[in-house]
Amino acid sequence: MTVIIGISGTRRSMEFPQNIFEDRATVNDTYVKAVAKAGGAPIILPVTETGYAKEIVAHIDGLILTGGDDISPFLYGEEPLARLSGTLPDRDLYEMELLKETLAQNKPVLAICRGVQLMNVAFGGSLYQDISYAPGIERQHLQHTDPAFPIHSVTTKENSELRAIFGEKTMVNSLHHQVIRNVAAEFHATAWASDGVIEGLEREGELFVVGVQWHPEIMVKQDDEMCALFETFIQKVEANNE
Repeated sequence: MTVIIGISGTRRSMEFPQNIFEDRATVNDTYVKAVAKAGGAPIILPVTETGYAKEIVAHIDGLILTGGDDISPFLYGEEPLARLSGTLPDRDLYEMELLKETLAQNKPVLAICRGVQLMNVAFGGSLYQDISYAPGIERQHLQHTDPAFPIHSVTTKENSELRAIFGEKTMVNSLHHQVIRNVAAEFHATAWASDGVIEGLEREGELFVVGVQWHPEIMVKQDDEMCALFETFIQKVEANNE
């Protein structure tokens, strides 16, 4: 049977001034297309009450945490700094519950951009609220080039899931202004940009729980390696169901 992949949605109540009071669950359709291309059945999960997370997760086989708004720094013990962008605290709390419930039900997770940051924070890690606060950053991490094309290299860790998929090095796009600072205790970094920015996280254990800082779903039309990430995720979900 085709596996069902839950894709976390978001809220865009102030994206367009003419719709300032509209509250819509949205997600970029590139995630949907990437999952379908890899052989999974995609379902968008809207932001809702945290109490529904257990029941929602019971109806999916794997979870993708998507990109989007900044994560509230209150979740890692800081107050907002000047360069913090907009946050959606209700999305933060709901997705953290969704993530923890997915792991409690022993189902694989793929976290992308904001998703890997949220995964890190959910388990006790922290972020730099803006890349300008992180020392030694040299690469362009919020690219101006069409994001279907890569902007910098990433080196993966030996014996990691990301090494198995991409080899020692790959080229990625980059659309983030926050970066991982301290890695959560249950996780370890498995990919880095050449300036030291953490580009990949994996959770200890046999369950596939992997996060990447870039946006592979945007690159799938141009890059077979990015297709391989989603294909591997679907394969892991299928194997987990056996």
